[in-house]
Amino acid sequence: MIELSFSKLLLLAVIALVVLGPEKLPKAARMAGAMLRRLRLGWDSVRSEVERELELEEIRRSAKEAADRADALRKTVDGELHAAHASVNDTLAQVADVASATDTPTQPSEPRDGQA
Repeated sequence: MIELSFSKLLLLAVIALVVLGPEKLPKAARMAGAMLRRLRLGWDSVRSEVERELELEEIRRSAKEAADRADALRKTVDGELHAAHASVNDTLAQVADVASATDTPTQPSEPRDGQA
């Protein structure tokens, strides 16, 4: 970057006064100030646009990471749910087997006619 010290600025002012003269110097200074102001506003606009794009990219990256984590969690929950469903089905099958084994009719011994 250009280093402008007070002595260099003073030298530039003296040269501008000699070259432009006292009549044109204020108008040239205003024009130079306006040009610098427009340049600064343009630079600030570009810088803020780049910062917005970077923030937007960061938000997109965070959203993608969150979606990936949610997908992994969903897969894990689906696996656990499938395992629990299989376990419940196995238990129901065992209960049905035990119930069918105990449902076989056993006849109570009733006294027959003439026997008491």
